[in-house]
Amino acid sequence: MRHSATTIEKTERGLAATAAAFVMLTKPRIIELLLITTVPSMILAKGGMPNVWLVLVTVAAGTLAAGGANTFNMYIDRDIDRLMQRTQGRPLVTGAVSPRAALLFGFVLEIAAFALFVTCVNLISALLAVGACLFYVFVYSLWLKRTSKQNIVIGGAAGAAPALIGWAAVTGSLALSPVLLFAIIFFWTPPHFWALAIKYADEYEAASVPMLPVVVSTRSTAIQMFAYSVVVIVLSLWFHIVADTNFLYLTVALVGGLLFLWRTLGLLRRPHAAQAMKVFTFSNVYLGALFIAIAVDVLAFGVVS
Repeated sequence: MRHSATTIEKTERGLAATAAAFVMLTKPRIIELLLITTVPSMILAKGGMPNVWLVLVTVAAGTLAAGGANTFNMYIDRDIDRLMQRTQGRPLVTGAVSPRAALLFGFVLEIAAFALFVTCVNLISALLAVGACLFYVFVYSLWLKRTSKQNIVIGGAAGAAPALIGWAAVTGSLALSPVLLFAIIFFWTPPHFWALAIKYADEYEAASVPMLPVVVSTRSTAIQMFAYSVVVIVLSLWFHIVADTNFLYLTVALVGGLLFLWRTLGLLRRPHAAQAMKVFTFSNVYLGALFIAIAVDVLAFGVVS
């Protein structure tokens, strides 16, 4: 009996480890950030709290779509992931998941996401989600990532898509407000990601990935990060005018934007990895605070964009 119990325990641990490996393929930490930009866009589009069922379905479908895209990315990058210490623990490197299983898993997630969007949300949100996945896989992962120092600049468009998807899920259309939210995320992405790339520049170089900090100096990278941060602040204020938000959002946009700018300026003054990670950490806080402020502003003051 004890032997049987031990066998069952080992089987259960094995299944749990396999399930965890498949979840890891989806990059859940990245998905969290994507969802933070989806729901506030939905609230803005509605001018209040949308139907809870619609929010849940959109979040679920968005999670599946993003998870599928991230799985494809891991499948494509499995060769260079072996060369970078930061990514050597990924399932396709350790062998926890086979390449074939990962590829099949990615297709299952994307098909499920599209079906959920089409049947429970609307066609435009489904097409936007599929378009974001295709852009991330073919334009960023297969083409730009290994060939251009502007890889993350252009590739960042995929990560900005949830702002459009959230709006479209509610309205079935697009407008200037969600396009500005898209632009904010798009221009926020380079300074956010380059900050992380500065820390891991040696690893990217070893894997022959031309991230900006690999091909130019840290100071030159910081100059471009500062410029993108300025654009983000301008866009966030333009959004305030277009969406007619109230003082709460405006305060967060101004204070958060200036702090973001101050962090990038700090990196420009002291161009080293430790300072870059301060920019990276704050960039997450800034974007999350900005979109949460949008949601609270709408719900508290009834903003109508």
